[in-house]
Amino acid sequence: MRQLTPRQLQILNMIQEFMSEYGMPPTRAEIARQLGFKSSNAAEEHLRALQKKGVLDLVPGTSRGIQLKDSLREQLGLPLVGKVAAGRPILSEEHIETHYRIDQALFNPKPHYLLRVEGMSMKNVGILDGDLVAVHRTPEVRSRQIVVARVDDEVTVKRYRQDGSLVWLLPENDDFEPIRVDLKLQSMVIEGVVVGVIRDGLPPN
Repeated sequence: MRQLTPRQLQILNMIQEFMSEYGMPPTRAEIARQLGFKSSNAAEEHLRALQKKGVLDLVPGTSRGIQLKDSLREQLGLPLVGKVAAGRPILSEEHIETHYRIDQALFNPKPHYLLRVEGMSMKNVGILDGDLVAVHRTPEVRSRQIVVARVDDEVTVKRYRQDGSLVWLLPENDDFEPIRVDLKLQSMVIEGVVVGVIRDGLPPN
């Protein structure tokens, strides 16, 4: 794969986030509107350039005919998400600090992104302030898994436990209190399951 420009990386991240949020690719008009292009033709030109570089396929005759290559994550590397602002999707462009090329075979299941941890609430399981956690994006979670959860627009890494409509997000540090979530009263979204921890000493791509 030939080197991508910063603008091309931005377009790919936008497509990935759109597909994660809506379950389908964006139209050219939606790409143009979100990224500030003057016309859909400009988006089309960028997409054709990305097709030539081998990171996506364009299906003729359909407005949403964008297919990302299966190997895209390996080619680009995993996006590192920094501090996540309230109300914004976790993989929004403004949150992505850089990309790391990591052997994803080290993790099972494969991660979709890296998240920088803030604080020491999970220190007893070896997750320290400033560490990177590798996250597999899935809404399905089992009790006792370590998850990335969004509660009332705040993102946290905790151990998950559920009892009916009550969810407990449990710290692994006695200095911190569990977070209690009543799903009947509060909004909670599981952003993914933690599948590994990395000390941030890796050079970015």
